[in-house]
Amino acid sequence: MKRYAAIVVVLAGFLISPLFTQGQAPAPAPAAVTAQSTAAPSTADAIRAYYNGVKNNLLKAADKMPDDGYAFKPTPEERSFGGWIAHVADAQTAGCSRILGSPKTPGAASKTTKADLVAALKDSFDTCDAAYAGLTDANAGDTVQSFRGPMTRLASLAGNVVHDNECYGAMAVYMRLKGVVPPSSEPRR
Repeated sequence: MKRYAAIVVVLAGFLISPLFTQGQAPAPAPAAVTAQSTAAPSTADAIRAYYNGVKNNLLKAADKMPDDGYAFKPTPEERSFGGWIAHVADAQTAGCSRILGSPKTPGAASKTTKADLVAALKDSFDTCDAAYAGLTDANAGDTVQSFRGPMTRLASLAGNVVHDNECYGAMAVYMRLKGVVPPSSEPRR
């Protein structure tokens, strides 16, 4: 039953993810999808496309928010915008490094300046880029260590995409409250 619940969560993330990437040009379709062939589309390529979409939004959001916006909290009980950047960076560093088999200790939560937090976010994406680059349709079902224990490589990486989209959604509200247009709401060029 847990397996089916995880699949439903992952699929829901895929369905809502276009809502968070509408302000940018759509990711190019994998060659296997655009070519008229009988080969099945690559699941690994699809996950990478979703990851790259939310990665783009998160990096642009981190850049667009002014320095003073990093300490912004809508209410005292909420996490600051900088806290969201740190949370994404730490979750990605921990999760993607586990998938790569070389767990790293995250440290973004101790950072407070925009420059330090953006650097930590970019470092976390470097780690995740390697994890997503290593995903193939052949190894998608391999067992890897995740936050919730052993799961498939595909489920773990899809879970990262879902988590990143959830975090970006919260960050977009903070940006709106500060008068900054979130990247996913920018006019298409």
